[in-house]
Amino acid sequence: MLNSAKQWARGIKRDVVALWLAARDPRVPWYAKATAGAVAAYALSPIDLIPDFIPIIGYLDDLLIVPLGIMLAVKLVPAGLMQEFRDEATRRAKPVSKAGLIFMIAVWIAAALALLWLFWPKPVQPFV
Repeated sequence: MLNSAKQWARGIKRDVVALWLAARDPRVPWYAKATAGAVAAYALSPIDLIPDFIPIIGYLDDLLIVPLGIMLAVKLVPAGLMQEFRDEATRRAKPVSKAGLIFMIAVWIAAALALLWLFWPKPVQPFV
C-alpha cells in the first residue's frame, strides 16, 4: 500500500511538471493551456491558498483540489502531447512557479485588505 502511494505521488509530481510544459507549448489548445498553466502555477507555488497548519482543510488543497485540477488538465491536453510532456518531465527538475507565488501573495493581500475594510471602525454619525 505504501509503495502504491509513493508511486501515485511521483506520478502527480511528474504530471505537474508535464502540465507546466504543456502550458508553454504552441500545439496545445488555448483552453488546455489556460487550465494546465493555472494548475501548474498553483501546484508549483511555494505558498498555498490554504496554509497547511490549519487543521484538516490545510491539507485539503494538497489532497483533493490539486489532484482534481491535474486530472482535468490532463484530460484537456491531447493524449499524444501529454505523453511527450510526461517523458520530458521525467528528465527535468521540478520548477518553482513565480507566477503562482505572486498570485498567492496577491490573494492574501486582497483578503487582508477586505478584512481591514470590513472590520475597521466606522465613524458614528450624530443624530440631528
